[in-house]
Amino acid sequence: MTLSLEKTWVAVCPADAVPEWSGAAALLDSGEQVAIFHLPGQRWFGLANLDPCSGAAVLSRGIIGDAGGVPVVASPVYKERFDLRTGVCLDEDGVSVRVYPVRLNEGVVEVGSP
Repeated sequence: MTLSLEKTWVAVCPADAVPEWSGAAALLDSGEQVAIFHLPGQRWFGLANLDPCSGAAVLSRGIIGDAGGVPVVASPVYKERFDLRTGVCLDEDGVSVRVYPVRLNEGVVEVGSP
């Protein structure tokens, strides 16, 4: 028996629905909430929307910025910053969120299986 390692991609929204320097939340068929972030230069990132520090599904509404060259989102609740590339929290040791691959396909944002 061979296992397939191919990603499954799910369309979540039109790319123009998420302006640069902003985020949006998407609900996947699995019931998971994903926060999609759009940075300049067609850079897209996906994290779990649940803030592990507050327990609220709010990361998509966080403040997007840069911390020493690292693209981050700061939770709107307690302001912990999460690396958009890895999901690692820069302010709390051992805390992270799931990362989702994101791509554009004919003007549509798609999220892949993690």
